[in-house]
Amino acid sequence: MTRLERTTGDMQKITTYLWFDNQAEEAAEFYTSLFADSRILDVQRYGEGGRGPVGQAMMVSFELAGQRYLALNGGPQFTFTEAISLYVDCTSQEEVDDLWAKLTDGGEESQCGWLKDRYGLSWQIVPRALQELMSVPDPAAAQRVVQAMLGMQKIDIKGLEDAAKGVS
Repeated sequence: MTRLERTTGDMQKITTYLWFDNQAEEAAEFYTSLFADSRILDVQRYGEGGRGPVGQAMMVSFELAGQRYLALNGGPQFTFTEAISLYVDCTSQEEVDDLWAKLTDGGEESQCGWLKDRYGLSWQIVPRALQELMSVPDPAAAQRVVQAMLGMQKIDIKGLEDAAKGVS
């Protein structure tokens, strides 16, 4: 049994693998500080003759809200793009606001609930109310919600609710 198997138990079938230049451990520590049921599972470090400095994290295994991820310090050859993002289902405006503030610190805001964190990883911070309001039986109300969302960076639930009601 490997050290990782002893630490994590059975591996999940599909795990998101994130390539960092040299910030894998720092990013994993940051991400695990944001979500309940999150933790660093294992850190494998470079030794003599490795691609990174001796002692630097090579691979970090961690969980975010119970979902496993692997982070590699692989060097600057590859960077993140918006083609892949982590979608966070938020239950309240407070959760949206808190995650938005923490993830955009050193990162950048985009639109429609999207942002890039300080490591360049894209996230979608989306209140559950958005899907609910876009699924209302009234197509005109749903369209107003979509139009309101398109004009937002961080999603604002009250603004979506007002749009659904036709309130300007």
